[in-house]
Formats: sequence, structure tokens, C-alpha cells
Amino acid sequence: MKKWIALIMAALLLVSMTACAPAADDGKYVVGICQLVQHEALDAATKGFKDALVKELGDKVTFEEKNASNEAPACTTIINGFVASNVDLIMANATPALQAAVAGTDKIPVLGTSVTDYASALELDNWTGTVGGNVSGTSDLAPLADQAAMIKELFPDKQNVGLLYCVGEPNSQYQVDVITVELEKLGYTVKTYGFTDTNDVSSVAQAACSNSDVIYIPTDNTAAANTEAIANVVLAAKVPVVAGEAGICRGCGVATLSIDYYDLGYATGLMAAKILTGEANIATMPVETASKFTKMYNAENCAALGITVPEGYTTLD
Repeated sequence: MKKWIALIMAALLLVSMTACAPAADDGKYVVGICQLVQHEALDAATKGFKDALVKELGDKVTFEEKNASNEAPACTTIINGFVASNVDLIMANATPALQAAVAGTDKIPVLGTSVTDYASALELDNWTGTVGGNVSGTSDLAPLADQAAMIKELFPDKQNVGLLYCVGEPNSQYQVDVITVELEKLGYTVKTYGFTDTNDVSSVAQAACSNSDVIYIPTDNTAAANTEAIANVVLAAKVPVVAGEAGICRGCGVATLSIDYYDLGYATGLMAAKILTGEANIATMPVETASKFTKMYNAENCAALGITVPEGYTTLD
């Protein structure tokens, strides 16, 4: 009798252990989202990413969404948490988030978005358009030669262009280096004005205004999170800002040639769905780039500065 009781208890224990164990493949996916900072462009990319995944996978996908408040060390902490909980995929929104994800795991698939140049962000030589390994994503790189041409179209008689950006953002540095060459080809004198963080944005913007006829701001996350502070300086000084993306332009600029960050995030979400379902191998997925760019202008700021925009521009919402 005691033998049968022992056998029954052992069987019940085995059933209990089996019921508590996670299913090997239950068709459910957990996606970790690490967003560098809250601002219009990155928020739109995250929304597009989530919308695409939900459309493709429905309630099979859930999200762990974290914001690093523009602190690179916080990105590392967030990524380490995702790795510890063994999420199925990581979406890294902005370059520092991507860098942290690449450093944090070589097994969990990582998709970047709102990243301008993967080669400079990840220090890759002989860039071919594919990162390889467990990393791919989408790029928000706008045609910098066309942005320079837009400055010439709007301000053909100006001479000095100041480039305002955060020195701690590799993608901003990349854009500044490229557009400097393009602007100099058009006959402008170009000078860079780099700030380190939120604390010196206003003072550096004032220095740029003092020596510039026009200011250009690339797709820069710190600038995007501080457009109000920049606007207070540039509008008072009557110096127009041409921006690399619509969010910065809406906050402190007069015009932009911009992508749609929601669409960029959506494309990233479609990539994620293919990876999670096994339809695609991330190691062979090229980084995707935006194909549509729109000339837009800030009607309120243009009116305040007496700027007449030529045909072909749409008004920012």
C-alpha cells in the first residue's frame, strides 16, 4: 500500500512540475523595445513598429517598452534586463540603444531603427548594407546633398551656415561631416557648433546665431528633445533653422526634407514579424532605408521670420 502511495505522489509531482514549466514553443512572442529618449520622431517610430507587429501577429506578441531618458548607460541597463528575461527580439530605437543591444547580446535578434549610419554607429569596415549576425534594422538617413540644395533654394544670398548638433551622437557627426562638403560645394562658409548635452544647448545655439546666417540641425536626438530651448534662442535672433527631420522643424525650424518616422518604424515591425515567424533570417537581411522624402515648412516660424517658401513644400501639421 505504501508503495502505491509513493508511486502516486511521485506521479502527481511530475505532473505538477510539467504544468509549471514554460512551453517550448507556444506561439507567443515577447519583444523588448529600448527607446533612447522621448521626442516626436522616436515616438512615431516606436508606434509604427508596434502597429506593424500587432497587425501581423495580433495577440501573439507583447511588448516590454522602456525609455532611457537620453542616457546611454540606461540603454545598457535596459538591454541587460531584456537579455536576462530572454525576450524573443529587441528593437533598439536610436543609435545608443542599438550600440547597447549589440554589446549586450549576440543571440537575441536585434533590429535598430532611427539609426542614420550603421557603419559608423557599429564601427563596421567595408560596409555592404548588411550587418550580419543577429543585427539588422532601418536607417533614417535623408539625402544630405538634397538638404544642402534645399538650403540653397531657400537662402541663395546667405553666406554662413552654422551646423548645430550634439557631439556625443555619432550619427549627428556623420551627417555634419557629409553636409559640410555639400554646402561648401554650393559656396557656403560652414562652421560647426557642437553641444555636449541639454545643459549647454542654449549657450551653443547663441554662439551659432551670432556667427551664422542660417543654422542646420541634423537628425539629432538631443536637439530633438530640446527644440523649445533652441527656438527661444534662434527666433529671438531672427536666424532660420533648416532641420534634418520634421519634429525638430516643428519645434524650432522653418523647413525640412524629412522622412516619415512612423513609416520607418512600421517597416522595422514588418522585418520583426518575418524574423519571429522564421520567414526571414536576420543575418542576411539588409538594412532598409526610407524611399520617400517630403519638403515641409513651419508656417508660423516662416511668418515670424519673413520667409517666403517656394512652391513644392507642404505645411507641417
